Amino acid sequence: MVILIDEARWPAHGRLWSHLVSDSDLAELHAFAEANGIPRRGFDLDHYDVPDTAYERLIAAGAQPVSGHELVRRLLASGLRVTARERRAGLRGR
Repeated sequence: MVILIDEARWPAHGRLWSHLVSDSDLAELHAFAEANGIPRRGFDLDHYDVPDTAYERLIAAGAQPVSGHELVRRLLASGLRVTARERRAGLRGR
């Protein structure tokens, strides 16, 4: 299992955000997030939104930095990606 993080470049709430994903297992993603102080409310069906202030700390904890394109490619390959259609349909609890 590898935890991946993309560059903090998504603006919201007055700051930039990264995405934190697993390439194989949501349970391990949740465990990594919890162990590193990322609140569960940051989970969005297949990834965590994490503030730019956490980026370096998460890399030091073992997250592998990748480009946004690589993150999506690996999330798709894992089978964990939630599509826009599934999001609109209200998929929850995954």
